[in-house]
Amino acid sequence: MNAISEKRPFDTVGFLRTWGTTLFLLLLVAVFAAQNPRFLSLRNATNILTEVSIYGVIAVGMTFVILTAGVDLAVGSLLAFASIAAAWTVQHLAPGVPQWLVALSVASLIGLGAGYLHGKAITLLSVPAFIVTLGGMTVWRGATLILNDGGPISGFDDGYRWWGTGAIVGIPVPVVIFAVVALIGHITLRHTRYGRQVYAVGGNAEAARLSGINVKAIIVSVYAIVGFLAGLSGFLLSARLGSSEAVAGVNYELRVIASVVIGGASLAGGSGSIRGTLIGALLIGVLSNGLVIMHVSSYFQQVVIGLIIVAAVAFDSYTKSHRGKV
Repeated sequence: MNAISEKRPFDTVGFLRTWGTTLFLLLLVAVFAAQNPRFLSLRNATNILTEVSIYGVIAVGMTFVILTAGVDLAVGSLLAFASIAAAWTVQHLAPGVPQWLVALSVASLIGLGAGYLHGKAITLLSVPAFIVTLGGMTVWRGATLILNDGGPISGFDDGYRWWGTGAIVGIPVPVVIFAVVALIGHITLRHTRYGRQVYAVGGNAEAARLSGINVKAIIVSVYAIVGFLAGLSGFLLSARLGSSEAVAGVNYELRVIASVVIGGASLAGGSGSIRGTLIGALLIGVLSNGLVIMHVSSYFQQVVIGLIIVAAVAFDSYTKSHRGKV
């Protein structure tokens, strides 16, 4: 018997796949804090979390979509349409009706309905999700401009504004809602039959169909989920800003997809988690905020986020090709 037991080599690729994004996030925090002490202030941390929560809510829904090997490019435009449609409805209500309740209901239902239509178009017409949601991105943005001639709608009461500017035990309301949505998303994906079916469809749709899973129903449902959360985010954003604007949500699809992909989800489907999406969303929020504090142009921020997306996808492809070789 050999006295010296053979040691298993350290799986560097696996370690980086699991903890790489978290380590990068901590590195960014350390760098920005060293550059400007204000970065670690409670006020700045609250600003980051509040900003992240708006697109982070949608990112939770996008995780479901990407897990099925899909993508939704319409979320930013849908956010804007749901937001301005809700504000338009509130504006034409009789006095005494709770503005926030009507706006929340209208925005969420519009998002849910639009997402359902996207899913049905993908499954019934056999059109790639990229094309359907690319068309949706244009349609919903155009509808937003038509509804109020491209102008903003404002004049919300305090009850409405509370959802964007209020706090629960000192925590901003949007952050609380983001945490609740993320928790529900995590439990759904990890501890329910539906969550297992979502992973199965993304891993191998044909095998999932042969095992008895209604693949088309799962696909429709994930687009309905992300649509509903886009509508919810539209409501939260309008409550935070005090107005609904036709330009709301521009480039949000980039931030949302980046949050999910940077968090470790595979665009090929079947791999990803809500935890990873949370880290990805925080990373983008920290990066954007830190660059602003360092007086870096907002145009440069888009370049950096784009490069990080490419790097994340490239790393995902690398880990898949080297799986089992270590």
